[in-house]
Amino acid sequence: MPDAMHDNAIDPRNLDILISINGRLVPRGEAVVSVFDSGFILGDGVWEGLRLVKGGVPFLREHIERLYEGAKAIFMEVGVAPQELVRRLFACIDANKMVDGVHIRLMVTRGIKATPYQDPRVTISPATIVIIPEYKTPNPEKFDKGLKLYTVNVRRGAPDVQDQKLNSHSKLNCIMACMQAMNAGADEALMLDPLGFVATCNSTHFFIVRRGELWTSTGQYCIPGITRGNMIRLARELAIPVFEKQFSLYDVYGAEEAFVTGTFAGLTPVREIDGRPVRHPLSTEEWHGAGPISRKLSQAYKGLCLKDARRSLA
Repeated sequence: MPDAMHDNAIDPRNLDILISINGRLVPRGEAVVSVFDSGFILGDGVWEGLRLVKGGVPFLREHIERLYEGAKAIFMEVGVAPQELVRRLFACIDANKMVDGVHIRLMVTRGIKATPYQDPRVTISPATIVIIPEYKTPNPEKFDKGLKLYTVNVRRGAPDVQDQKLNSHSKLNCIMACMQAMNAGADEALMLDPLGFVATCNSTHFFIVRRGELWTSTGQYCIPGITRGNMIRLARELAIPVFEKQFSLYDVYGAEEAFVTGTFAGLTPVREIDGRPVRHPLSTEEWHGAGPISRKLSQAYKGLCLKDARRSLA
């Protein structure tokens, strides 16, 4: 049975959390938005996933910049300055007395519409801003067990259709990819770009290791991943050759290591892709755990998160 990337033990503390809706703190059971909200009607909005680590939020500046950049790209006014948004974020965290082991979803939609219609000119309210913090930590067994990936026929589209760099609420293509992978018995979908090269996964970014080199896609058909960017930077600091390039499934099937990255879990190894175990091509062994480069990057990233979390509190 495949496991979702965000599978985690149910934490009873989440039943009593306070959620921020347009700056107002509301108990979880009462937290609602209008059925006329642009996000509900059309998926019209942008969002960020954040982590709370030792009281701080790693890479907060980068997440806030990406949120406002996405809002600008779709002609949407967030309606509050970045400093006010950060203040609301920490006000919500503090009201919940949260310190560590928390995943936060920060969402901004275009606002409430006068009628269910796509034209932004029928929007009659400022943007809707929702902040949901939950006690949620990655399942450590996933690192030891590794993920199964399945290459789906749902492509990451060209930017003249819908730019895949947008971290928007409109995620139907990723949902369809996820369901196809799930039905194939996999944990996550591996998605190709319009030319058939490897692009990314449905909810994470994808890396392989070949002959000691770290490869990832060009980045043209996926959101500008903050964890992805940090892994590339860490690899360079650790003198690991790293390349953002076009590569095919042939290259993937011959990889010595593979892993995915994301804000929630950091780095998670991949053990199998399309029924093929991830291992050196000359090896006859099954997958036997994360490889040396994956482990080195995972440890370095954990240290970077702690360091940057302290910076967010400064």
